[in-house]
Amino acid sequence: MASEMKVEVIYKETIKPSSPTPSHLKTTQLSVFDQLAPDVFVPLLLFYPSNINSDAVDSIDHHSSVNERSNILKASLSEALTHFYPFAGTFQYNVSISCDDHGVAFLQAHVNCPMSKILEKPDFEILRQLLPASQGSSQAETGHLLLIQANFFECGGLAIAVSSSHIIIDGYTLSTFIQSWAAVALASSTVSTDHVLLTPKFDVAVSLFPQLDFLNSPPPAMELVEEKCISKRFVFEASKAAALKSKAVSTSVPNPTRIESVSALIWKCATAASRSNSGVVRQSVWSTNASLRKIVQRPLAENLMGNLVGMIVVKIEASEVVDIDFPSVVAKLRKGMEEFKEKYANGVSGEEACGFMKDFVDRIKRVDNYHCSSWCRFPFYEANFGWGKPLWVCQTITMKNVAMFTDTRDGEGIEALVTLSEEDMAKFECDKELLAYASVNPTVM
Repeated sequence: MASEMKVEVIYKETIKPSSPTPSHLKTTQLSVFDQLAPDVFVPLLLFYPSNINSDAVDSIDHHSSVNERSNILKASLSEALTHFYPFAGTFQYNVSISCDDHGVAFLQAHVNCPMSKILEKPDFEILRQLLPASQGSSQAETGHLLLIQANFFECGGLAIAVSSSHIIIDGYTLSTFIQSWAAVALASSTVSTDHVLLTPKFDVAVSLFPQLDFLNSPPPAMELVEEKCISKRFVFEASKAAALKSKAVSTSVPNPTRIESVSALIWKCATAASRSNSGVVRQSVWSTNASLRKIVQRPLAENLMGNLVGMIVVKIEASEVVDIDFPSVVAKLRKGMEEFKEKYANGVSGEEACGFMKDFVDRIKRVDNYHCSSWCRFPFYEANFGWGKPLWVCQTITMKNVAMFTDTRDGEGIEALVTLSEEDMAKFECDKELLAYASVNPTVM
């Protein structure tokens, strides 16, 4: 399949905001969390199937449809950037974004196969070919903070690929941007002008989390090295996620969430695989990115854009690893969340945030460590640009011992993209406790 599919970029252009950024908004200061974010690109793919019978469409009609949709995407993107103006700016190393309307990259590509060939059995090596930038790229290498690639398939389907710099964009920010961009596109064919979902604010650094002086406090060294690993997609359908939540109930956590339940199962099974292969019982650490927007004591925190996330760190001691039961793992995750809320509720200084990160980086060098980033409850499946809602939304971040969560299409289940060493994955994907609740890479179709 990889050798059969060819993605040909037809053209690339730079899209600028439709109106110049006002002079008083020309500089966006970074927050400490922006400064600590790795200089990598976060990929996202949204798949929109064709709503017409490809057998009944000639090449002229197909070409006309592609041009029409491409023009809608570009025009609405330009308008959306007037509200998300830092995305079209220039990075001033670890201090600020110069909102100079430099623009974002827009690529249009042709894919020489029907979309069903990809969605029948998703392969993440193939999916990466649809992206405008690799996840390991830096902002300096791409020349942009945001890159978009519109991939048009022979069947008439479309995959919108978004690669966003982690420097200024977290999952919530990206979701808000895509919702606003889609709303502008959808409204372009109606008389409605009420298409911006909220007014984004980029003043986090000035208010809650002022930036760090790196001359006095150098950042911790976060090594995001792509080792030779295996990445696989595990889908917890709604009924299985509900059953797993029931299994997770305990006196201390009478109401576990689906994210807590799935996280606990993946953590427990991954730790068991590592222990089986190494023959060594070590402390195991699970870290999770968590949004601060619902924690900070500030009105309209949901309007705040940028990297407004902290880190929840939970551990299972070596003495507990072998015999710990599933509800106890869930209880540890819940306790970690409660401690996180208490720590960050009133904001933290740049030095404190940097200290937390340095402690985390130092700790994971000595233990089995796993990381999770959840994009569940972000309304990516609501992104309608004028040709319906996406059939499938996926991330393609693949790094050792990392699990990426997204919703299933119904919003009740979880898709987990898990990356482990080849040896650990061989044990993990055969774990009977895991397979009682998860399907391995089922078809999207």
